[in-house]
Amino acid sequence: MTATNWPDSPLDAVDAAFTALSSEPNPLGLDLDPVRDGTDLPAGWITLRALDRWLLKHPRSYAARDAVWRELIRRARLDGPAWVIAATALALPALRRYAGQLARGWLHDSHDLDAEILTGFLAALRDRVDLIRPAPYAALCKAAWRAGYELRERDGAEAIPLPDDILEQVTGPRTPRRPWGHPDLLVRRAVQLGIVDACDEQPYIDLRLGHRAIEPIAARLGLHVDALRRRAERIDARIAEAVSDGSLTETTSPQLQAHWAQKAQQRQRIRAGRRTPTPLRVA
Repeated sequence: MTATNWPDSPLDAVDAAFTALSSEPNPLGLDLDPVRDGTDLPAGWITLRALDRWLLKHPRSYAARDAVWRELIRRARLDGPAWVIAATALALPALRRYAGQLARGWLHDSHDLDAEILTGFLAALRDRVDLIRPAPYAALCKAAWRAGYELRERDGAEAIPLPDDILEQVTGPRTPRRPWGHPDLLVRRAVQLGIVDACDEQPYIDLRLGHRAIEPIAARLGLHVDALRRRAERIDARIAEAVSDGSLTETTSPQLQAHWAQKAQQRQRIRAGRRTPTPLRVA
């Protein structure tokens, strides 16, 4: 393909570039042996075209998909533009679907919307997706959708609801449908009950729901990245416990309210103790 007939659509351009990368005699591929432990991935080296077909035929192989996407993201960050194109190309079915959904009622050039969706995906691919978290592909796709959605909002286009199943389309039903359909409301209720400290609400939303990079958030809070990561993981555990005991999904008993209030007070005392400077000893 020459410059004169290169596709106008950014998404079509990715597809064309990937076609060149995946063509004989040297198609791009992956050795799956280092990443297949605990998955049902096939063994050995496989072309990315064949790997894409395998993933499409095994939509519920969540562990396999996570392993593949962690490797794709790692290579896109470390091994050059070819892997950026490859990762984006494997996400094209989702990106095209989101472009079609977001184009409803959009009165401008659809290529502008495609470009914004692609920009959101690439920003997440470059530095926003945390590879130790589950479902990295879901995080990439959510970032792509959000970018296109926000462009519509800035342009005053008619509001279009975020599909309830946007994450399930890429991750499957890993978590309960209720109350996870509205996770921001879940976090707000967790704050009201003392499960999440008020000062942690926005950082936690940025990390877990916004899929923002952890380093700038930690710097803003004056924390080491590992300390913020551990704090978020402890919040994950408390929210999971609260979902399990019904605190976040049902009417909360006075006993449970007292339990979470006591836990919140303990955390405040611990944090206050850490902030108290140690007095200097005079010899």
